[in-house]
Amino acid sequence: MNKEYRINEIFYSLQGEGHWSGTPIVFVRLSGCNLRCPFCDTDFSASYPMTIEAIVDHVKSLSGDCRRICVTGGEPSLQIDDDFVKAFHDAGYTIHIETNGTRPLPKGIDWVTVSPKVDWIPGAEPVLDHADEIKVVYTGQDVSRWEKFDAGYHYLQPCSCENTKEVVTFIMSHPVWQLSLQTHKYLNIR
Repeated sequence: MNKEYRINEIFYSLQGEGHWSGTPIVFVRLSGCNLRCPFCDTDFSASYPMTIEAIVDHVKSLSGDCRRICVTGGEPSLQIDDDFVKAFHDAGYTIHIETNGTRPLPKGIDWVTVSPKVDWIPGAEPVLDHADEIKVVYTGQDVSRWEKFDAGYHYLQPCSCENTKEVVTFIMSHPVWQLSLQTHKYLNIR
């Protein structure tokens, strides 16, 4: 029997956050998380099992000429494995992942975004020590430790678009950071 992954949803949209904001991408949202952040916007009660073959076929049916997926959650590192990565690479896709960084990742993921949650969940220290980008949801906490995180890009993001002015002010005086907005919320898209 083929392994099944617990899927929360799969949809095609524009990336709304971070470095790839505005880029067409298919989101593969896996269900389940090892943390319970107070601002999480994912409903994990909805999930259904799918084999990797079914996931790839579904993504192909949505993506047209787009060959980029973002594996997210919840926490995708609870499920993503070498077979998942290989299947999508074999199908010609570039794989992005958004992770809280508390668990190791399989090799071969093309773009890693670490969004640490230790500021809200005690003990949720990342085990990953580098990424393509780090994206910190900012609520006024001390983010100086993340300025030293080994990442090509450092983003601060307002929490649910509610403290954008505060984030902009902080970034203006700490230029190691760039602004990440949840543009999909402003555009009213998924």
